[in-house]
Amino acid sequence: MKTFTAKPADIDKKWIIIDAEGVVLGRLATIVAMRLRGKHKATFTPHMDMGDNVIVINADKVQMTGKKRDDKIYYHHTGHPGGIKQRTARQILEGKFPERVLTKAVQRMLPGGPLSRRQMTNLRIYAGAEHPHEAQSPEVLDVKSMNSKNTRS
Repeated sequence: MKTFTAKPADIDKKWIIIDAEGVVLGRLATIVAMRLRGKHKATFTPHMDMGDNVIVINADKVQMTGKKRDDKIYYHHTGHPGGIKQRTARQILEGKFPERVLTKAVQRMLPGGPLSRRQMTNLRIYAGAEHPHEAQSPEVLDVKSMNSKNTRS
């Protein structure tokens, strides 16, 4: 037996679209991260960008379990001494860029490195229901019907 290693000519990238309305954030992020890496394919090769192009719509309507919406804190640093800032998940979701919550969740589920940064460019997240990628004719991936725990009742 020989171990299969994908060549760049063997890679087949698809476009998929996911509606995040009512879906739990962490469960959605794991599915998106798996699709970006290409681990759902039988020809998965760890050192190649084999994943699909993922479009997520309605990212501002994503759900969180428990009290995470008020208790989860996102930190960033301005670069100046004493410049650490913090915002809760609720502040970000109600703010100008609510898609950043899902972006950070997916980014933190990928291994760090140049390959993961390149795979993150295949992710497009939109707060509303409209997206400019109709020409790619994306396939719909219904995350809600995969598991009953994926939605919050």
